[in-house]
This record gives sequence, C-alpha cells and structure tokens, in this order.
Amino acid sequence: MANKTTVIAFANNKGGSGKTTSCANIAYSLSTLGKKILLIDGDMQLNLTLSFFEEDRVIDLATGEKNIYNAIKNQKDLTDYICATEYENLDIIPSSTLMSGIEFDLFTMWQREFVLKNSLEKIRESASYDYIFIDAPPTLGGWVMNILCASDYVIMPVEASPWGLFGVANMFEFLDNVKKINRDLKLLGIAITKVDVRKNYYKQTLEALEDADEIRVFKNVIRVDSAVEWAQDISKPIMAHKKTARSAGEYMELAKEIDKLCQ
Repeated sequence: MANKTTVIAFANNKGGSGKTTSCANIAYSLSTLGKKILLIDGDMQLNLTLSFFEEDRVIDLATGEKNIYNAIKNQKDLTDYICATEYENLDIIPSSTLMSGIEFDLFTMWQREFVLKNSLEKIRESASYDYIFIDAPPTLGGWVMNILCASDYVIMPVEASPWGLFGVANMFEFLDNVKKINRDLKLLGIAITKVDVRKNYYKQTLEALEDADEIRVFKNVIRVDSAVEWAQDISKPIMAHKKTARSAGEYMELAKEIDKLCQ
C-alpha cells in the first residue's frame, strides 16, 4: 500500500504530440517496476483505452455505464468506474463516445472546476495507487481545467517536428491561469517525442525549450520507432508487444526519470 498517490496529467493542446502513447507506455513501464497505476482516459478519441483493450471491448465500455463521462456527469465517486486491464498493477477508467458533451455538462455544475478532483477524492485518500495518470484531450477548455485542477503535476509531450512547438505558448498561458485555482500544480517536465536524429528538428526543438525559463526538459527522449504503431495496432503497450524495441527501453528510462522526480 502506497503512502501517497501522485496525480499526473498528460496534456498538450496540439494533437499528434505522442501524448497518449507516452501516458500509456510510461504507466506500463512503472507497473512492471511494481508501481500501482490508475489510468483515466479523458479524451473522446478513446486512444488510451484502445492501448489496453481491443476495439469491440472499448466500444462496449464507451457506450456503456462504466466510463469517465457517466461518472463526471453524475458527479460520482470514481471507484466503481475502474476496470482492470490484463496487466498486473494497471487499471483504467475508460473514456466515452459522449465526451464531446462534457463541456456543456460541466457548465451547469456547482464548482465545476473541481468535479473531477472531488470524484477522485476517495481513491486518493485510500492511497491504493502510487500514480494516477490522466490523458487530457488536445484542447484548452473546462474539462482540461478540471483535469489540471485534480492533478499534482503536468507532463507535456512535444513532438520534435517543425510544428511540434506550435501552441506551446498557449499551453503555458493556460497552465498559469489554472495555477491561480490549483496553486500546487507544477509542470513536471516536457517529454520530447518522435525524435529523428537524422533531422535538425530535435536540436531546434530542444534549443527552443531550453531557452524558456524554469522549464524542465526530460533527459530521456523518445525516438521514432515503428514498434509503436505495431503495438497500437494490437492494443498493447510497446514493451508487452516487443520488449526489445528501442522505444520500449526509452519509455522505461523516461518512466524511471519521472518516478525519481516525484519522490
């Protein structure tokens, strides 16, 4: 039993950053190290849920009762919405095809910025998980604010590409606004993904981020690896698909780096 549960949001308002892939594979890596992880799929695209269940099962969960949308809409304790994955130490609260309506639902609620935080309270107090990872959608709105208000840290995956830094300034501004409500929220770091060492984009991305004040860039980066797509195609974490894959090792090292920073 853990003494403390750390909640980390994976967020970037730009799609294609490797956000969901990073969330899933860092969680899986930590679970193999004995850490107990709860994942929350906060994105209507369902990709985090698809990382652990085949499509038919995901659709059943997304259209049924046991998903994040129904929990938040009804302001319920999230305990009853947890689904076990086939992997030891790794559970998930699935997303829903109805998540597109979450902004409207939140708008009518009392203290709407804290609905998710309140729903997570019993799970956090139980300290039955070392980490809760929340995959945020690539938007900036009331639901993402909810996710950040429920979190201790933010990890921002950024793609090493010409467009990778597009919108990062908007994300930082949004984080500053959330910190007025959740004063304890911290940016744990930026994870650089989809690195192709043959191109200059990585160096340009790294230099741009390192020029920013008080921004940690994780030492361990994730390079382009076809094993990522193969693993996604069969709804498995990379390490469960191919333990020897380069990206499997890179995600493990990044997971260890994150774990050490959170101690």
